[in-house]
Formats: sequence, C-alpha cells, structure tokens
Amino acid sequence: MQMMEAIENDQNIPDNPTNDDTLPPPSSQPLSKNAQKKLLKQQRYEAKKAEKKAAMKEQKKREAERKRKEWDEMLARVSEEERSKLIESRKGLRKERMEKRSEEREKKVERLSRAKQQGQNIVVDLEFSDLMTPAEIHSLVQQIMYCYAVNGRCTSPSHLWLTGCQGEMESQLQRLPGFEKWIIEKENRPYIETFQDQKEHLVYLTADSETMLDELDPNKIYIVGGLVDRNRWKGITMKKAKEQGIQTAKLPIGNYLKMSSSQVLTVNQVIEILLKFLETRDWKASFFEVIPQRKRCEADMEENQGDIEEEENEEEGDQLERKRKCVESPSHG
Repeated sequence: MQMMEAIENDQNIPDNPTNDDTLPPPSSQPLSKNAQKKLLKQQRYEAKKAEKKAAMKEQKKREAERKRKEWDEMLARVSEEERSKLIESRKGLRKERMEKRSEEREKKVERLSRAKQQGQNIVVDLEFSDLMTPAEIHSLVQQIMYCYAVNGRCTSPSHLWLTGCQGEMESQLQRLPGFEKWIIEKENRPYIETFQDQKEHLVYLTADSETMLDELDPNKIYIVGGLVDRNRWKGITMKKAKEQGIQTAKLPIGNYLKMSSSQVLTVNQVIEILLKFLETRDWKASFFEVIPQRKRCEADMEENQGDIEEEENEEEGDQLERKRKCVESPSHG
C-alpha cells in the first residue's frame, strides 16, 4: 500500500439517511427546525468565540509589551557588569528550554515510529467530507490535530491512519503547519482498499452497533467515522459497515454512566477514550476523564439543567480552544 510517511518537526461515530448508494450533498437535505435552531446557536457561539479570541490575542500582546518594558527598565537600572550577567543568564535559560524541547521531540519521534510496528491501529474515516460544510471540515481538522498531539504524548501511542483523505479535507489538513512531517499514515484511498487484505480485522466503531466493545484487540483495526453534525446523517456509519461486510462495535458507555443527551461523541473524544483505555484498561476511568461533565449525568440526577444542545456546542468549542493551547507547536513536536 502506498503511504505518505512522516518524520515530524516539531465519538462516536456518525449515522445515515437513505438507502441510495450515492449519498446526496447536504444542500439536498432540508434542515429541520431543530437543526436550524442549532445552526443559529452555533453561529452565535462562533461569533462570540472569535470575539473572545481577538480579545485574548490583544491581552497577550499587552502582556508581552509589559514584560519587555519591565526587562528594559531593569537593565537600565543596573551596572554594565550586572547587565551582562542578566543577559547571559537569560540566554542560558532559553538554551535549556530549547534543549529540553529537542529531547522531548526526539523521544516523541521514537515512540510514534515504534507505534508504526507495535501500536494499536486506529483509522479516521474521512470519506464523509462531501457531506460537510467547510466550517465543519475545519472543526474536524482541529479534532484530528488534537488527536495527533494527544497520541504523541502517550507513553505507548497508537498508530493513527487518515483514510479517504481527498478534496477539501486534504486541502485543509495540508494547510496545517508541519502536517507533512506528522508520523501518521495519510491515505487517499478508502480504508476498505487500504486494508483489503485485512478486511476480517476491520471494526467500525458506531453507537448503532449491537456489539459492545469489551476489550481492544491489538490485531484489530478500529475505525472512527470522521463526520461533524452526525444528527443530519442518522445511521450512516452502521449502514456503511453493513454494506461492506465488516464488523461493528460500540463503546460500553451505558455500562458506566448516563449521557445527558445521545451517546454520540466527537472524533477526538472517541480516540482519546481509546488511548486512555490502552493505558489503564479501565473503561470507567477513561470515560470519566475524557467525556465532559456537561455531556453526562449521574444516575441519581433528577433533571438536566440548561439547554443541553447549546451546552454541547459550547463544550466542544471550549475543548477545541483548550486543545489548540495544549497541542504542541508543529515546530516543537
């Protein structure tokens, strides 16, 4: 198989509509009132988030200017000899940080390279890009970026695959700084072609499956559907897996907690749960650590508070904002 490999620099799944072999584009699917309401809320949230991001950027700029001014004032108050010592000390600290980052980057490359041979194979199915808007594709790209960063920090990372990577999805991924150096498999072909000799090992993770996932089999290849706004495409991944004759399974969420709405999670949440389980072998701990509190409710809770749909949109947006901060800079690993 042709693979674009990289040395870096440094949910469950969707669901489907018609029985047609060729799925219609989003424009042919009129939005319901609930969907329109959700879209409007999301647009308001995005506008608010952009405003907040601009304010944070301005605050960061002011803080940098304040620190620079304080540094200049401190140098102006001391003698030439003390000034030289302070400057050298600062250079030493900067060099230390750079050496530490370089060391961490090398270790990360080693872990991810080893995972190509020994790690659990996890595939993100990107064949649904024609069903999403550019904004939804952008959201998925951000989730994939976070998945890669989280996997890179794992002691024993998995081997991640992006299959069916074409069109707008491929274009947006290629625009990510350092993407070409990610240690991840990037396949233009669908997973069913990429793994045509291992079809019996393919397992599509979908909330519609009747099979509960108890363990992660190192010989299996687990597939996560890359689709944002699953509510528009009920049952799509289950239908796809059935038509292809591959196994399906669902995360055992219901065995450990109650969700405040559906059991549909974002791509990054599903993959992070899998990574956490591979480390702990504890589903409950993995769910409680990854699934946002506002997406779940305890068994003895009498009622949910607030507008769940709006909270889910906000939670996903807040998470992605945090993810951008915790994702290693592509130039630093």
